[in-house]
Amino acid sequence: QVQLVESGGGLVQAGGSLRLSCAASGGTFRRYAMGWFRQAPGKEREFVAAINWSGGNTDYADSVKGRFTISRDNAKNTVYLQMNSLKPEDTAVYYCAARFEDYGSSNRYNYDYWGQGTQVTVSS
Repeated sequence: QVQLVESGGGLVQAGGSLRLSCAASGGTFRRYAMGWFRQAPGKEREFVAAINWSGGNTDYADSVKGRFTISRDNAKNTVYLQMNSLKPEDTAVYYCAARFEDYGSSNRYNYDYWGQGTQVTVSS
């Protein structure tokens, strides 16, 4: 059983930056691909970014390409999401997720474990 705990959310002005962290415990972290998803009020949970077990392969939603960067530190059992040039439409609860595969996925149903989420609010 893997436990995931997100942190780093908050309130930021448009154009600003935040770095989210997701600390994993209870499993062998390097055996899991990781993903970040987000959910705004009244909307479906949507894919943001994914990273493979080694960190050498990443994937992004078109809406965040060039602004967000996913990375991981297997020695620290942590995955990160660096968010730059934030926009009001990035406002959502951000979730990290883990899947017991080498590569990540943009499909939320392909993930086995989820964190509780962290709120990101971008003011205009």
